[in-house]
Amino acid sequence: MELSVIIVNYNVKLFLEQCLCSVQKALSGIKAEVIVVDNNSADKSLEYLVPRFPGARFIASKENLGFAKGCNLGLKEATGRYILFLNPDTIVPEDCFRKTIDFLEQHPGAGAAGIKMVDGSGRFLKESKRAFPAPLTSLYKLFGLAKLFPHSKTFSRYHLGHLDENESNEIDVLAGAFMLIKKEVLDKVGSFDETFFMYGEDVDLSYRIQKAGYKNYYFAGSSIVHFKGESTRKGTMNYVRMFYNAMSIFVQKHYGGSRAGIFNLLIHLAIWFRAGLTAIAGFVRRIGLPVIDAGLIFLSFWVVKTIWSHYIRSDIQYEAKLLWIAFPAFTVFYLITAYYAGLYDRWYKRSELVRSSVIATIVLLAAYALLPEQYRFSRAIILFGALLAFVLISILRWVLVETKVLNSSGEKESLLTTVIAGSADEYKETVQILKDAGLDKRVLGRLSTTNKEETGTIGYWENLQQLSTAIPFREVIFCAGTLSYATIIEKLKQLPNGVVAKIHAGKSNSIVSSDSKDTSGEAVSKENGYKLGDPYNRRLKRLIDISIAFAGIITFPIQLFIVKKPLGFFSNCFAVLLAQKTWVGYAVQENHLPVLRIPVVASNGLPAHSSQQLPKESLQMMDYWYARDYEPVTDLKIIWRIYRRLGS
Repeated sequence: MELSVIIVNYNVKLFLEQCLCSVQKALSGIKAEVIVVDNNSADKSLEYLVPRFPGARFIASKENLGFAKGCNLGLKEATGRYILFLNPDTIVPEDCFRKTIDFLEQHPGAGAAGIKMVDGSGRFLKESKRAFPAPLTSLYKLFGLAKLFPHSKTFSRYHLGHLDENESNEIDVLAGAFMLIKKEVLDKVGSFDETFFMYGEDVDLSYRIQKAGYKNYYFAGSSIVHFKGESTRKGTMNYVRMFYNAMSIFVQKHYGGSRAGIFNLLIHLAIWFRAGLTAIAGFVRRIGLPVIDAGLIFLSFWVVKTIWSHYIRSDIQYEAKLLWIAFPAFTVFYLITAYYAGLYDRWYKRSELVRSSVIATIVLLAAYALLPEQYRFSRAIILFGALLAFVLISILRWVLVETKVLNSSGEKESLLTTVIAGSADEYKETVQILKDAGLDKRVLGRLSTTNKEETGTIGYWENLQQLSTAIPFREVIFCAGTLSYATIIEKLKQLPNGVVAKIHAGKSNSIVSSDSKDTSGEAVSKENGYKLGDPYNRRLKRLIDISIAFAGIITFPIQLFIVKKPLGFFSNCFAVLLAQKTWVGYAVQENHLPVLRIPVVASNGLPAHSSQQLPKESLQMMDYWYARDYEPVTDLKIIWRIYRRLGS
């Protein structure tokens, strides 16, 4: 066996599908094996992938072992002279493996090789070539000097910025996304150190390979796509903690004496520094906007109250204690409503702000009418306070959209105009996937890949630059079939500004892309076409679950007389609150439907664990309809109809 390809997967089945399609083509003419280790993925990766790739060997772990342990588990089964550790979110060209193996064989002192990597937009990834971490090298990177002087041999040593990305060179560190290593070298130096859960294990193994007298190389004769960010995204606190703790483990292991102590101190200072920056950025993205909204809402009510009591009804004095209870309560209620209306999703829609404001105001006015007289104040304060808050938040969103801090729904729609580069059959196949995902209306047409004069197309695929100025497309889907992966990867590097690329392998069921190395990629498949997969509907479904469970618990004495098996109902309420169950779910568990928790009631309205009279095919169809056409009211209707049996 010449080559063993080992891939560790965790919850990225659609990216891995595209990866395996490219790997199959790259293995043509090579006696090789593909070993996939699944780290207990929750997205049903094995059920999805095993039938599609009978030639690969799949190993199912019962827990998330991390990258190092997962690779070692695959290595125990490997028999090749060369071992390739490959990330699941990569696309490799047809000549990649043959060229890299030949390169190693032409360099007798070589022990391992990495490769030139680009992201989903064709931009070179600096991680392709790195130096070992050293105190000054790491400090230059951590404090931004490497960015200021990207080609400096001193300041940009971490990513070896002085080395030409288009020339092969001896380097220190191989990127874990693509590590081709001679098996005899691994037998001598050992495999990955399992102390590293994620990050740092590639640095450690590269160090041991060099220490054993072998050379590590960066190979620029071929390029792969690394979509990046699919397991632990850069910029998150979790990434900062895991990455720099891994560096700390590496230093303690390989650097002795005072040098290790100084380096460790610097690393921990850097961890706190970067963690602080990450916390601030995370606060602005996730918490900052709701906090600012809360301030605007509270301010609006207070301003309206002040104007009302001073200029309109100066004869009425409002008790300060009442206001300090009421206004924060109003604010919290408005924020909760805004969250469930989708106001804090990635894309800003004005309709979500209008909807949340109207719903919250109506509910507050209705609840206000039920309060005792001594706790009431003018309805006008609620109405005009809500109106002022709406105006202020609208202005804030406009400013954030104009300054590109937020993306508007209008901007999103402008991105969703697509052309497809492929043959007529590939075009039909790709459009069908988009149709199943509810995205087919964005397609403008097909780009020919074989003939510049082909009828029924809107242009020739190699003329993307010129076409982008004449046709308003913002996305191109490359079909790997008529087009080779090598050709597609080269074309990624020449994409027109503002155009996003996606890749679809012929006969596969997905399309993948990633616009940035620091953000999670996008995978399009039939699963995108389910209303149940929409984040807005999933939030409302969870809200329904929590509300009914909470109401059931606080009214439990009454439920003793209403619900059959009340203890079972009480147990189900707690299971739903703890996110172990959902009130309504699937009758049959299917791997292609959006993931749901264990159901109390099946989609056909019967207790989930009761004997179902319908055949499995009918139950599967009902589950499909439930997921495809989901509306929150559907759950309410089912729960109301079977309420007495919710303890089953």
